[in-house]
Amino acid sequence: MSKFTFGIFQNETFIDLSLYQFGYEECAPLHSFGPAARNHFLFHYIFSGKGQLMSTDDKGRVNEYQLEAGQGFLIWPMQHNFYSANEKFPWVYGWVEFDGLKARELVTQAGLTFNSPVYTSSDNEEREKMKKELSAIINNKNSPPLTLIGHLYLFLSSLITSSSLREKAQGGSLRDFYIREAISFIEQHYHEDISVESIASFCSLDRSYLGKIFKNKLNTSPQEFLIHYRMNKACELMKITNYTIGEISGLVGYSNQFNFSRVFKHTIGKSPREWKNEQKK
Repeated sequence: MSKFTFGIFQNETFIDLSLYQFGYEECAPLHSFGPAARNHFLFHYIFSGKGQLMSTDDKGRVNEYQLEAGQGFLIWPMQHNFYSANEKFPWVYGWVEFDGLKARELVTQAGLTFNSPVYTSSDNEEREKMKKELSAIINNKNSPPLTLIGHLYLFLSSLITSSSLREKAQGGSLRDFYIREAISFIEQHYHEDISVESIASFCSLDRSYLGKIFKNKLNTSPQEFLIHYRMNKACELMKITNYTIGEISGLVGYSNQFNFSRVFKHTIGKSPREWKNEQKK
């Protein structure tokens, strides 16, 4: 690899899981990034050297981590962070930025939460597979989009399998059953006027209990999950159809276009019209 490699994924029609950008860098001593916050999940793997990560937890407190070769760290969307290379042994790392409807569930399976961002391997063989898939993404930026997405899935599979924090399978646990039922309800009814109450009612659960198991499992609330699902669907429709923004707002469950635009900008960071015009360019 060269000292610096960077690529941007050009295809945004993948909804369950999509790439945004990726790269590799041999950092200079004390090279730093931040303070900043990202719009998507960003994972760094450290190939060699050392460095420091500072990131906020869900209570706004700043936590500091000293990291070295063989470890990695995940930055969650909207999580404030700062990271810098060691003065004597600056790190060399590769990174991948991704998101999608399945992204939260997959990183949570790896045990990487807003409050536990550091990856450490408990399976060297799977870790090597993970490194191989990350390198395949970084070194083949001109590959077909489906090929890169395939490498991303394989990368995340090995990340989950090799992580020392990975969530142990609880085959058929009642909590997981309720979450699957809630997500299935959202997938089938997101275009209707549904609420957290109607989701909880469908699952025969109390709203507060549904919120608790969502937070514990996916590190988000049912309301936030529903909003992100609708906004991702809106992006998909703006990308592949000629519907107006007013029509799209109705297709993702908003009878009021103003409310849709407000939520879209808060979630995506741009107004629907700005986002749509950028895609045309």
